[in-house]
Amino acid sequence: MMLVSSLRRASHAPWFTSIVTVVLLVIMLLAGAAGYDGFLSPQVMLNLLIDNAFLLVVAIGMSFVILSGGIDLSVGSVLALTTMVAAFLLQHWHWPPLLVMVTVLLMGAGFGAAMGAMIHYFKLQAFIVTLAGMFLARGLCYLISIDSITIDDPFFTAMSQTRIEFAGLFISPSVVIALIVLAVAIWMAHGTRFGRAVYAIGGSESSAMLMGLPVARTKVLVYAFSGFCASVGGLLFSFYMLSGYGLHAQGVELDAIAAVVIGGTLLTGGYGYVAGTLTGVLILGVIQTLIAFDGSLSSWWTKIFIGALLFVFCVAQRIISLGALRGKPAGSAKAAPVGASAGFSKLS
Repeated sequence: MMLVSSLRRASHAPWFTSIVTVVLLVIMLLAGAAGYDGFLSPQVMLNLLIDNAFLLVVAIGMSFVILSGGIDLSVGSVLALTTMVAAFLLQHWHWPPLLVMVTVLLMGAGFGAAMGAMIHYFKLQAFIVTLAGMFLARGLCYLISIDSITIDDPFFTAMSQTRIEFAGLFISPSVVIALIVLAVAIWMAHGTRFGRAVYAIGGSESSAMLMGLPVARTKVLVYAFSGFCASVGGLLFSFYMLSGYGLHAQGVELDAIAAVVIGGTLLTGGYGYVAGTLTGVLILGVIQTLIAFDGSLSSWWTKIFIGALLFVFCVAQRIISLGALRGKPAGSAKAAPVGASAGFSKLS
């Protein structure tokens, strides 16, 4: 009885979905190892990171947006726009690679900041503003060119072909960049005032304002960071594909949201671990790898499995929310987000 009671209490805790995500990842890996020879080989596991480095970076930016109680549907289009602008500047205007990278990163951050400012100061729904941003960024891609632009710049080619080898294994430079972004993001979320403000705003924006937190600045910075991460993801995607194209990264914004939610971050905001996003991205990668190893299933089964997982995790999040409400005395207020650096915080 005590074990059942403990499990029931744990199921209502905000960290429960993060634990479930890790357990699910382990089960999927063991199932793959049991069904397919070589599935758990170290290089196959590293290939998960190589193939999904750009998605990890985009999902990290999305994590901050969702933690703040918002949503960003523009990240896939910003990623595609980054590849197009980078390819155009490199191939047609012959800009130096470093200047191109700085330019597209500033472009992404500025695009996100503009959306964040509109959301906060004009009191517009994030869904609508970022949906408009999605159409705008995707349309700008075709304004540059309706065709794919091949990148043959030596630096981009080197980044695409370079292998960082160790112990007979290898990873790409994009994996290193993605892991650095992840480490910085974890520190930002759990070790800075900015991170604590993000959690507080996601819990209750009105309470955060009463506490004197810089709500306006934080919301603009959150969307600026998401746009910045989308542009970093665009550069990594450019290294991966060596081209810019308006059709690149279609649906990536939905994959990023799925990775964040499956990684344990609540869509309502205020609860979640940025590190959990890595687990979410790995689960998406494992699903793709299982289908590739099977060989008899269409790639569309990836979307079916991801959709089913999303349904399960959304229901689990709802159960957690209802459990938290049932366990809260009527009229009581939640604590201030002093524990954000240790994990979660939530206000109401």
